[in-house]
Amino acid sequence: MDDLRDRHVVITGGTGALGSAVVGLLLARGAKCHVPCWNQKELEHFPYRAHDDVTVVGGINLANEGDVAELYGALPELWASIQLAGGFEMSPLLETSLGELRRMFDLNTVTCFLCCREAVRTIRSRAQGRGGRIVNVAARPALVPTPGMTAYAISKSAVAALTLSLAEELRDDGIWVNAVVPSIMDTPANRKAMPDASHDEWPKVEEVAETIAYLASPLNRVTRGALVPVYGRS
Repeated sequence: MDDLRDRHVVITGGTGALGSAVVGLLLARGAKCHVPCWNQKELEHFPYRAHDDVTVVGGINLANEGDVAELYGALPELWASIQLAGGFEMSPLLETSLGELRRMFDLNTVTCFLCCREAVRTIRSRAQGRGGRIVNVAARPALVPTPGMTAYAISKSAVAALTLSLAEELRDDGIWVNAVVPSIMDTPANRKAMPDASHDEWPKVEEVAETIAYLASPLNRVTRGALVPVYGRS
């Protein structure tokens, strides 16, 4: 399948477990992948850092307007932007500080907002009317009440609201905006944190990547404004 051949795609968080799965799948479909990276240590376990169709852009703080504008402004063109970067913290409400809330908002909401905004700017200016795709990552606690995750849920709820709003705002541009909504995924870090959990029930990152790749591809001709659960059996 080469539905993304020679199409430029930004993948934030592309060096992580889910990000690596997404990048690998997009490369197999012919995409040219642009992966921002803040810390070079992120690349130690990134299997595609030397791939001919992967451009790693170092020193990018996705919560900084100037850095994000520089990232997208340097692209020769853009078909899709996939926002996987973010963070997770959990604590009961009375143990959640304002600093923790702001940190979650910066990591999850601000980064997504800035990348969506600059992606739209670039697609509009360089896509020559072809439209494009934006895929965000919300989270199950944003839709399903989950105790002890107030700050995280607020930040991911904002990502969901941003997705729905942009899907309507960008309809006439042919820019389809959607989000996947994962539950806990099967990653080495999650297995280490929860060694006694039923890991077989967790969705695999490769399975979640398939959904993301479809939403980001030209094969997705009609789906926009969707918050797509990717829960597996969990």
